[in-house]
Amino acid sequence: MSNTKKKKKKAMKIISYLNLIILSFLLIGSSCKKNDEPIEDQSGRLNFYFTHVVAEEEVYYDTIRYQNAAGNPFMVSEIQYFISDVTLHKGDGSKVLIDAWKNMHYVDSDLSDTWQWKMKDSIPPGIYDSITFTFGITEEKNHSLMFVNQPESNMFWPEYLGGGYHYLKLNGKWKDTNDVIRPYNFHMGIGQIYDQNSGEIIGFIHNDFDVSLKNSGFKVDNNETIAFTIVMDVNKWFEDPHDFDFNYWGGDIMQNQDAMFIAKENGYNVFSAHRMIEK
Repeated sequence: MSNTKKKKKKAMKIISYLNLIILSFLLIGSSCKKNDEPIEDQSGRLNFYFTHVVAEEEVYYDTIRYQNAAGNPFMVSEIQYFISDVTLHKGDGSKVLIDAWKNMHYVDSDLSDTWQWKMKDSIPPGIYDSITFTFGITEEKNHSLMFVNQPESNMFWPEYLGGGYHYLKLNGKWKDTNDVIRPYNFHMGIGQIYDQNSGEIIGFIHNDFDVSLKNSGFKVDNNETIAFTIVMDVNKWFEDPHDFDFNYWGGDIMQNQDAMFIAKENGYNVFSAHRMIEK
């Protein structure tokens, strides 16, 4: 091969190599630019903060200072419950279900970490007319052993009574007609149907229900967090539409479907929502 051809071939290799280096730098630069550019958050977020009152008064625990509609003097010792399937409703009938990251939340009056739920699910910007949620856990999701750690695991519902988990543990004491102070365990979960002759359980009733929060409409913009205080009025478990009388029903209701049905009917009015301004 002549010297001229060799020089020409060598020059072509050098040009190709230089082009390859330039292309590599361009690709790297383009990649770095894409990663370094801030990505605008095209969604909002929703936070819930939970609090508990009795007749609009902050709960004072472990002291008999309240009276329900049936005239029972009572105290509150602890409140524990699940809410799940928070759903945002638009005026056109469409819905946004909060369930991508976490579809249920446990609230415990003794554990301050549970008093807030900062939802990680993104919310499309727009106007929402209302918020609903399920009190308890739906039949499709309420499976035994899905919680392996405390405190949620302590909410298990006995397997022979239907399994899964409690919707609610509202514990305290009331004073009966003889002025005797008695404990109550106002527990809600899966109810049972009993055979009238044998007394054996022949079926189950799921007592979870949907709560529609009044005055919960809101507008959310990109990268905005909307917050609500969710208030449980304990006294409303015992009134409207039914007066719940501890002297009639006794202190334990988890094996009494009739009593749990009354609790469920009253439960629609227990919660309210109040818009907060996040700082």
